[in-house]
Amino acid sequence: MTELSEIHLSRYFDATPAEVYQAFVDPEQLGQWFGPLAYHCPAGEIDVDARVGGHWRLMMVANHDHEQRNPVSATLIEVVPDRLLVGYDIVRDFPGLEDGAKVTMSVELRPEGEGTRLELRQGPFPEMLIGHASTGWNQSFHKLDGLFASPAPFRPGSSS
Repeated sequence: MTELSEIHLSRYFDATPAEVYQAFVDPEQLGQWFGPLAYHCPAGEIDVDARVGGHWRLMMVANHDHEQRNPVSATLIEVVPDRLLVGYDIVRDFPGLEDGAKVTMSVELRPEGEGTRLELRQGPFPEMLIGHASTGWNQSFHKLDGLFASPAPFRPGSSS
């Protein structure tokens, strides 16, 4: 039996909770930062319906091989604008997990100083994939830091 674990990452962003939340639910912004450094998410393959019963869908495509595609398709079960997103994905052909297994993701946002503390939990994952999942999120968050470093009027989806 494969041992399963959950990842827990805590990250500070120099942005308001509303700005961080928008980066998760605005497809134009999401496409700018989601995925490990060796991946991108084509704009036409991102769809977010940020409400209970809605979805968070996108396609990660490897930069070096566009045939290598990894879908993310979460059903949202808790949504509190600017504070919380919780969803789950039913996996298929995922190493170490049975087809039909449920992987849950929770993104909690809290004001901290002038910015936001993001608490991410996701899993369960086979122990062998915990490092990969954590690295992927940390690389994504590195790209999100870059998005927030851009002046607001130059960010995708910005109304400023």
